[in-house]
Amino acid sequence: MSNGIKNDRISIIGTGSIGKALGTLLLKKGYEIVYGSRNPANGHNLPGIEHNQATVKTIGEAAAASDIIIIAVPYPALEDTIPAIAPWAASKVIVDATNPFALSAEGRIISALGTEETAGSRMASLLPDSHVARAFTHVAHELLLNRGMSESGFWAMAIAADNPEAKQVAVQLVKDSGFVPVDLGTLAESFPLDPGGRLFPHMFTEGDLRANL
Repeated sequence: MSNGIKNDRISIIGTGSIGKALGTLLLKKGYEIVYGSRNPANGHNLPGIEHNQATVKTIGEAAAASDIIIIAVPYPALEDTIPAIAPWAASKVIVDATNPFALSAEGRIISALGTEETAGSRMASLLPDSHVARAFTHVAHELLLNRGMSESGFWAMAIAADNPEAKQVAVQLVKDSGFVPVDLGTLAESFPLDPGGRLFPHMFTEGDLRANL
């Protein structure tokens, strides 16, 4: 492939709206997708399965199958997901697409982690032997597929990572999903793309996103 990623196989852990949208977008670019699900037997309707472009396995099997793992599960599900991934995650690139979503007493969107730690930093602490990047988090899930397919190259997507390889992978996956990557810097600097951050949950052109930072 000409996408700059060494291996064209991507594991997507999670088969909800975000996992399905990313699977569809990346299949269009020629990636082989391995979905990780708690119930693989129920995955026959996932994008790519019918035409043998994708497979669905248990979470552990999917994590073992690829060098790049996208985690796209509801945040509370990480309690069960991380132990299943961890034995296979060392030295791999983890693209964290999860959101610790919560509401304040005033009904405002906030991060369930508070203001002292970003979601990316927390993921890096949960998988310390992996290379974590943060991406696909501040765009509403119902817009991810539609805008990536119909308006490719127009809307921006913020990313962050500490490791250069992880950042390069996130940049390429964002491009291949139809968005323009904007680098926020390190995981500790990625508060703007977490729930409650100034980018969440909004869509911006590249110029508008940079202006908001």
